Amino acid sequence: MAYAHGHHESVLRSHAVRTVADSAAYLVSSLSAGTRILDVGAGPGSITVDLADRVFPGEVVGVDASSGVVEVARAAAGERTNVTFRTGDAYALDVPDASFDIVHAHQVLQHLERPVDALREFRRVAGPDGLVAVRDVDYGGVIWHPLIPALDDWLEIYHGVHRGSSGEPDAGRRLKAWAREAGFTRIEASASVWVFDTPDKRAWWGGMWADRVLASAFAGHAKRLGLADDAQLQRISDAWREWAEHPDGWILLPHGEVLARW
Repeated sequence: MAYAHGHHESVLRSHAVRTVADSAAYLVSSLSAGTRILDVGAGPGSITVDLADRVFPGEVVGVDASSGVVEVARAAAGERTNVTFRTGDAYALDVPDASFDIVHAHQVLQHLERPVDALREFRRVAGPDGLVAVRDVDYGGVIWHPLIPALDDWLEIYHGVHRGSSGEPDAGRRLKAWAREAGFTRIEASASVWVFDTPDKRAWWGGMWADRVLASAFAGHAKRLGLADDAQLQRISDAWREWAEHPDGWILLPHGEVLARW
């Protein structure tokens, strides 16, 4: 997995607050008590443990490439008895064929050099009677207000960093096509958005990115690829704080979603 952002605190901060309600609502109608779920790219585990609560006593297994993040997720699981976390490879999941009812991946395919191969592996694990559920943002559709020039620079650099790390920042629009290429024949495609508009939401999103463009692996990749220098990254960080403090501040991030079956 070519994860361009690394696992700095500012990155995990954005991942650890995600829930089924805000990140996997399209999947809720497919959940029931006893459902077995493999959550690929589970990160710090907030969505995974939410899934575990919703399908108890069904077994939920969270997989992530980072051993450090797996430890964070294990702590988040607390005393839950139906959820476990382990390291794993999205291209070669160490589980038998048709061993889970649902294979779920949130914001994962955008970071993979071979997303179709990963979907084929998810398909194997779900089997003929299972379901694969994937959701990814599409940065080509991100819009915000007020218009602050340095944020235009941020979006351009974001695309460059992502593609320079063998990912696809506009993955959301491609999910249906990738699923078809992976061999799925029954595909339900949908879309949803994240919106950050209230003072608290702006402070969280803007503050997170103000830190992230300076301190996470994103900054190192941007400089290594010749996309930005320290001064430009500082201007972008300042712009995010300016946006967060503006009473008219608003941002929308569109997501593609797919429920895929054999």
